[in-house]
Amino acid sequence: MSKYLLKNGTVVNEGATIQQDILIKDQRIEKIGVSLNDKSAIEINLEGKYVLPGCIDDQVHFREPGLTHKGNIRTESRAAVAGGITSFMEMPNTKPNATTQELLEDKYQIAKKDSIANYSFFMGATNDNLNEVLKTNPNNVCGVKVFMGSSTGNMLVDNEKTLAGLFSHVPMLIATHCEEELTVQKNLAEAKLKYGDEIPMELHPIIRSEEACYLSSSLAVNLAEKHGARLHVLHISTAKETELFRNNIPLNEKKITAEACVHHLWFSDKDYATKGTRIKWNPAVKSEADREGIWKALLDDRIDVIATDHAPHTIEEKNKSYTQAPSGGPLVQHALLSMVEHVKNGKITIERVVEKMAHSPAILFRIEERGFIREGYFADLVIVDPKDNYHVNKSNILYKCNWSPFEGYEFSSAIDKTFVNGNIVYENNQVVDGTLGMRLSFNPSL
Repeated sequence: MSKYLLKNGTVVNEGATIQQDILIKDQRIEKIGVSLNDKSAIEINLEGKYVLPGCIDDQVHFREPGLTHKGNIRTESRAAVAGGITSFMEMPNTKPNATTQELLEDKYQIAKKDSIANYSFFMGATNDNLNEVLKTNPNNVCGVKVFMGSSTGNMLVDNEKTLAGLFSHVPMLIATHCEEELTVQKNLAEAKLKYGDEIPMELHPIIRSEEACYLSSSLAVNLAEKHGARLHVLHISTAKETELFRNNIPLNEKKITAEACVHHLWFSDKDYATKGTRIKWNPAVKSEADREGIWKALLDDRIDVIATDHAPHTIEEKNKSYTQAPSGGPLVQHALLSMVEHVKNGKITIERVVEKMAHSPAILFRIEERGFIREGYFADLVIVDPKDNYHVNKSNILYKCNWSPFEGYEFSSAIDKTFVNGNIVYENNQVVDGTLGMRLSFNPSL
């Protein structure tokens, strides 16, 4: 096992940006300081480069098992570390859906032999598996996922009695996809009546509307408040929804939290004209006003974390008509770079990016010994070169589907290196195979 001494890096951690050295030994950060020396360590000069805690992505779809023509745990975890994401939490809408303890464990066993990043998997809720959900171990599973709107996969939970049972009995974090299905189906039927199969992509945010999102999100918040549940509302896409969340409570005391995704912070409905189905997500990318509302809530702490909702599909699938093209797109390789671009454009500080992509996910999910640059913590680190450029093209896209909504864009920074558990897993624009990530552990008492 290698020992590294990272010299002269600009360490961004816990609200401060300081030039420091970091000594890594036996998977962990052994010492942080100035002018450190250790002749037994491999010394790496990082002058002029950011040293950040590895990003923790609380929402990905890596498609294994059952949908591996789109992606799998090996390919997508390699893309993740190339983008500075060192830990991920993956969703249950694979085939078969991870809705029993045995099927959930099957995914952990795949990751144990294939994932280069650290990993956890959500238990999936359905209309009739509450007893199975309640068997989930909160010490080694990140949470329970409830689809309160249909998306990729058949896991819609719309039974009022079931929802009440989940929110009143599940002690773990409940993560929700919130879109009210009746409203979506009504809007879709109206569009089909007018356009048939040739529905314009620009209608996507009208079909999966603000009303549909707000009806579902407000229901989830009301259920959580009524039953005292821990609720995390995923991929907020409207300004109106941000009014449901509070910023006057420390994150470690919040029971109701929210997530923004990089695509809702970058794109708007004006981009459908050029991007088409490549930016078709559920919930939809909406107006510029919605995008600005999400930014405002992110910066004032009503929205707590930034994630990707990485959801690859083949380009052949995405090139189909509106009604046939699946929703979702690949994002883990370019999420951090997109946020650093916002730093350079003055939208957010690098310290807040670190907070929202590393610190806050660790606090919110109560992850043990990750998400911060601290002595004794696992050495999950990403080195960003703010003076390098990175042009996204098919030759360097690592997603199995081999396309990106950022394809053709040149970021004005680049990922220099990524460490997972003290091992270099990405450098010189290449993934370094040979080591594997670890199963995340959680402390419900944190």
